[in-house]
Amino acid sequence: MKQEKILIIGACGQIGVELTLALRQQYSNNQVIASDIREEAHPLLEGSGPYYTIDATDIKAVADLVKKENITQIYLLAALLSATGEKVPMKAWEINMNSLLQVLELGVEQKLTKIYWPSSIAVFGTTTPKNDTPQKTIVEPTTVYGISKYSGELWCQYFHRRWGLDVRSLRYPGLISWKSAPGGGTTDYAVEIYHEALKNKQYTSFLSENTYLPMMYMDDAIRGTIELMEAPEEQIKSRMAYNLSAMSFSPKEIAAAIQKHIPEFKIDYAPDFRQAIADSWPSSIDDADARKDWNWKHNFDLGKMTEDMLKNLGK
Repeated sequence: MKQEKILIIGACGQIGVELTLALRQQYSNNQVIASDIREEAHPLLEGSGPYYTIDATDIKAVADLVKKENITQIYLLAALLSATGEKVPMKAWEINMNSLLQVLELGVEQKLTKIYWPSSIAVFGTTTPKNDTPQKTIVEPTTVYGISKYSGELWCQYFHRRWGLDVRSLRYPGLISWKSAPGGGTTDYAVEIYHEALKNKQYTSFLSENTYLPMMYMDDAIRGTIELMEAPEEQIKSRMAYNLSAMSFSPKEIAAAIQKHIPEFKIDYAPDFRQAIADSWPSSIDDADARKDWNWKHNFDLGKMTEDMLKNLGK
């Protein structure tokens, strides 16, 4: 059996750092190649494995690296997220779509065994059912990030149907982590709030107090990603992207969870342009297909996540 050699593109992002470290622990340091357009993120500087500085949209550079390192799998994480993308929509479209299309073509050309590409709840819009949003539903995204993610899902499905390329994807909810910084998304408040609670005992939320959004602790997201990629091919029924869910909460509720540990913590609200983005997204997600097809289940709820976040950030 051919030994897998994994390339992670966008390894210094919020998901990339932790996914790189998790995959290196599971395989070996030299079997997982990290790459990003910027200098290495701090956790990747500790000699854990190979690193290349590379632009995800540079077709030749990516192809050369795939051949040089005998890559068999690619995790393409490079993207401009929702809030950042709205400031530079054409740039967001170029980065998000061109990087994907070239990796899909490379997958066929180099006969890669698997490709992972993340989607997002940003594919949903105001016409989507807001509560328990199903796997298959009305999809009319309102941001360039969401548009690029839904277009990407269709391209992934197309490459699988036409060339048999084993592409897998998840629609991530908002992701929360103490190990890496958020990357310019609408759900970033749920990371920032823990930092500010410990540092200043006060936080001003850019979303209103009762804005419910689907969220997930990064530990669950990383484990779910690896479990999806390791599931037997016959169990993967969706070649668009699987809904993935763990919990839904509002800024008011996360503040209350923090106050159980830091009673003096206070929150106020000053909604900005990100409120409109959040209002266009679901309040909760139905991920029954992921749970049925490849046995997905989450471990962290709001209380357990809050305790773990404060404990680790406090160190």
